[in-house]
Amino acid sequence: MSQSVRRAADILDSLASEPKTVAVLAEEFGLHRSTMFRELQTLEGIGFARRRRDGSYAPGFRLAVLGAAALDSLDLRDAAHSAVRRLHRAIGDTVHVAALVDDEIVYVDKVEDPGRVRLYSRVGSPVRPQCSALGKAILSALPAARRDAVLAGIRWERYTPRTITTRARLDAELEDVARRGWASDDGEFEEVVNCVAVPVMTSAGVVGALSVTALRVVHDLRELESRLPALQQTAQQISRELG
Repeated sequence: MSQSVRRAADILDSLASEPKTVAVLAEEFGLHRSTMFRELQTLEGIGFARRRRDGSYAPGFRLAVLGAAALDSLDLRDAAHSAVRRLHRAIGDTVHVAALVDDEIVYVDKVEDPGRVRLYSRVGSPVRPQCSALGKAILSALPAARRDAVLAGIRWERYTPRTITTRARLDAELEDVARRGWASDDGEFEEVVNCVAVPVMTSAGVVGALSVTALRVVHDLRELESRLPALQQTAQQISRELG
């Protein structure tokens, strides 16, 4: 992938988290403000970004249309829709579905209570595979070459003291995940959040993963692990639906 395309994608990913000004984005990416302004003008010109009245930038509507079209084409999202909502009603915690799309892992569905604290995750956004239960559940079921492809562009940043920052350490954990059949995120991206996940398998191999997430003050990791039987049963239902 060319550097300019990668940077444009990273800028859009940053805007997806919250609207930002030219100055904030320039500092975030280590660019001169005039350079960042030109980047944003280009993205705005093709409808991928839009300038708000306060001068900040947000994702453009064309990007939303393309994202919706991409999600609609994913069989996993359709197959999981009813099952994950039943699971959410039964356990109450936030449920995520992620799909393996080419060499990227993407959130394709999310069910949470409107009245609770909302988590950072967004449908259509990429999953950080090295520090998420969803990512590790999928990676653990991939053959080596495919795993290498998914991890090729990873930035080994430390988000919390628990974040995995080397490939060797990640591979060691993935061996444990593959053996036991489920993965965890014990405050590895956000210290206040933990999560457990299981892969969704078909005859063709792993296609995605299903997770249960909660704030640590609501449920610690041990409490979330008690949700695993229901999570695994739901993943099996989705697998049967996919055929």
